[in-house]
Amino acid sequence: MTTTDDSPLYDVAVVGFGPVGQLLSILLARAGHEVLVLERWPEAYGLPRAVHFDDEIGRVFQSAGVGEQVRAITDPVPDHYEWHNRDREPLVRIDWSGTGPSGWPTANFFSQPELEAVLAKAAAEFPAITLHRGLEVTDLHDDRDHVLLTARTPTGTEQTFRARYCVGADGANSFVRSRMDTAVTDLGFFYDWLIVDLVPRDTDTVWTPMNWQLCDPARPTTIVSGGPGRRRWEFMRLPRESVEDLNTLESAWELLKPWGRTPDNSVIERHAVYTFQARWAERWRLGRLLLAGDAAHLMPPFAGQGMCSGLRDATNLAWKLDLVLTGTAAPALLDTYTSERREHVQHAIGISMALGQVICVLDEKAAAERDARMIAAGADPARVLPPTPPPVLGDGVLQHTPDGSRQANVGHLTPQYRITHHGRTGLLDEMTGGGFVVLTDGETPCSALEDADRSMLRRIGATLVPLYEPGDPAAFTQNAYVDADNAYLPHMREHGHVAAVVRPDFYLFGAANTPAELHRLIGQLGVRLHLLPPERPGPRTTPGRPLAATDGR
Repeated sequence: MTTTDDSPLYDVAVVGFGPVGQLLSILLARAGHEVLVLERWPEAYGLPRAVHFDDEIGRVFQSAGVGEQVRAITDPVPDHYEWHNRDREPLVRIDWSGTGPSGWPTANFFSQPELEAVLAKAAAEFPAITLHRGLEVTDLHDDRDHVLLTARTPTGTEQTFRARYCVGADGANSFVRSRMDTAVTDLGFFYDWLIVDLVPRDTDTVWTPMNWQLCDPARPTTIVSGGPGRRRWEFMRLPRESVEDLNTLESAWELLKPWGRTPDNSVIERHAVYTFQARWAERWRLGRLLLAGDAAHLMPPFAGQGMCSGLRDATNLAWKLDLVLTGTAAPALLDTYTSERREHVQHAIGISMALGQVICVLDEKAAAERDARMIAAGADPARVLPPTPPPVLGDGVLQHTPDGSRQANVGHLTPQYRITHHGRTGLLDEMTGGGFVVLTDGETPCSALEDADRSMLRRIGATLVPLYEPGDPAAFTQNAYVDADNAYLPHMREHGHVAAVVRPDFYLFGAANTPAELHRLIGQLGVRLHLLPPERPGPRTTPGRPLAATDGR
């Protein structure tokens, strides 16, 4: 075993190089940090798994600099996500058409090997990312100032590595989680499904609807896109069937036969039985160890939020690790990662289970009662699905009112619209470069900002965005931005806000109704971030995002 105290000290060791580990590595490298990645498998897994991401995750890919590459390998959804009974009557109709509030198509389908190839290529372009494939982490110790990791090659040779923090993005059977003192909440949702991914040879077939569920108690079935040129079928295992009998190529073709899929017109890429589960770890951080993705939570696939939730973890964690690693914030900031994401992911799990409880019905009488109730309610998701917690962050880096409560929309995802600056128009994040953004109704709200406020905004890499309506003469001032879609300002004015602070993961920190409140809001942001006293006051720059001309001014 190789052990040296003077071996390189990485900023972060990421265990696992699936989409979550890949994204986290890229975000950290863009912020200028040295990242070690340890992946147990010598080669990338070449078969499909996850197939869906939403508009928020499209915005995440955009922030990682791979937006256009990801667009090129996705199938945006042109219509609804529908649930039908055996007579093909609609039970639920969820609108997945058009552009979502994050500026991307509401729903996007892809093949995971293609997505991982995009992310791996992007990661390879960063010298700050050191990737070791074929190294399985077998031991780790959280020392006072770093984590010591031991990894083993397929031949049994051991190597050790050091990193200031270690993130387990190593899946449902996470080794990193096994070394953390954390309970797991399991909701007892267990169903086996046969997943069949195929490539149709008849490429001119029109799939209508593109994505839907057949809620037939004789065999609940999912039919969705598997990305451009691919389709996926999912068949629920019936009580009389064993996993071994169901998980065969012969069974897959037999189940596909009623759908017109045969070896003559299709190629099966993969068939596998998965057990759908609903659970989450109670603690996602212990000292210098952290969890992300399936290592922290699992959910049924019916809402398409499994991978999406893991990528939200990576986005939330990346900017907090950045502030801690640069000495801008105290390590206590990392405790907000668990409190925020654990509550938020319970919404995704809740809606996934609610959808699963609609489709996973095998009793004929119960199915008939379900169908009658849902059809009578007009297939309206708001009326036919059980209520679930709202998709809002748990307590953490969020504004609190003097009485300790939250204002409306605090902790919710903010939209991304187009703005114009210096004659160029683009989506908000493209124009600001990401990071913290302070949207204001013109320059007036900034009048109450003190030098200390502006200095703090510079330290965290924030961008001030004074917005003006299209055609407003004041919009031609040096630092002005035009609300090109006339979308931000009407919303802010409707709620009486003169300013809003958006976090690097696109969630709303808080809003101010007056310039004086903006001053107090910026002060509260510093407290919530656990900011440390500046040793060297001045602007903060990173290789991924140069300080904009208007940052903190």
